[in-house]
Amino acid sequence: MQIPLLEYTKKGMTNEDTICAISTPSGVGGIAVIRVSGPESIDIADSIWKGARLADVPSHTVHLGTIIDDTSGCKEPLDQAVATIFRSPHSYTGENVVEFSVHGSKYVQRQLINLLINHGCRLAEAGEFTRRAFSAGQIDLAQAEGVADVIASTSRSAHRLAVSQMRGDFSSKLAELRERLLELSALLELELDFSEEDVEFASRKHLLELAEEAHGTVTRLASTFSRGAAIRDGIPVAIIGRTNTGKSTLLNTLLHDDRAIVSEIHGTTRDIVEDTIDIGGTLFRIIDTAGLRDTSDEVESIGIDRALERASRAKIILWMTDATDTCDSIRESYSRMSSCLSEGQDMIAVVNKIDAISDPKKLEEIDQTISGLHPDATMIH
Repeated sequence: MQIPLLEYTKKGMTNEDTICAISTPSGVGGIAVIRVSGPESIDIADSIWKGARLADVPSHTVHLGTIIDDTSGCKEPLDQAVATIFRSPHSYTGENVVEFSVHGSKYVQRQLINLLINHGCRLAEAGEFTRRAFSAGQIDLAQAEGVADVIASTSRSAHRLAVSQMRGDFSSKLAELRERLLELSALLELELDFSEEDVEFASRKHLLELAEEAHGTVTRLASTFSRGAAIRDGIPVAIIGRTNTGKSTLLNTLLHDDRAIVSEIHGTTRDIVEDTIDIGGTLFRIIDTAGLRDTSDEVESIGIDRALERASRAKIILWMTDATDTCDSIRESYSRMSSCLSEGQDMIAVVNKIDAISDPKKLEEIDQTISGLHPDATMIH
């Protein structure tokens, strides 16, 4: 069952004209695809096409031919191309659609768009093909958002999530929830209408089960929002700790790039430095922050406040400590950082500069101190 989302929006949309646009990224490539959609798409395509008459060919077929340029008054070949036909309603937009695959020359792409406009097309607005698919009932709003997320996905996990939404998995869950809520509403109305009669349409236990089931579904769907946003934009990982513990060096090492300035001068990093990295198909957003310490420098203090605020919103905390520090310094560092810790965060304690200590007992003492401060922390040397 399809959810009737924003019916008023559908009624306000008119698809009487035929639109065209370049569907592939801008620039020079081997192939470029120009899409035409609307009631006159096949006729307009035929007017600039030399080859099999597209009005006579079946839907979902591909044909080799030549684009004819008649803008200068004499007909001359623009490019050898492939035309793919999709007849209504079996197309992405639900309309007649023609897709021209031409060579990726910028001139060819631009001239083909001009030809289509001269023969009656209008240049499509941003997202208009998907909007038409929605207005035709081919997809709902959740699936339309999934299409945009598939296009924007930059990692395997983000792509999988977007494909699932585009396929309608999220919409099916909403449809099930709607059925449960309608059933609950109907039973409650019956109970109220016949409250004075000796008639029971549903047991209190059944009503309570329906309400709890609906509440559980809503809670689960709401909880997936932040997780989905993190997967799409990158799981935020904040590197935090005292000054000169190696936070910027760790960022540069993870990114394989000199993204942050590394210096022995305390307080070098004063603002947020971040970048993304794909690890095993999952996108992570690595965030370097200002070192935590007492300072009279106003700018550095602002940087420290920003560091704590940003770390509080991170999914993973990389707490950097220095193996040459005393246990009291480590406790002080944890005390400063603990204000940004929140429920659901994972913390990894990174003990840096272990090559600078020769006594193995010192490392054991540091590990015990960290374990005592945060028993759930993962330890890395």
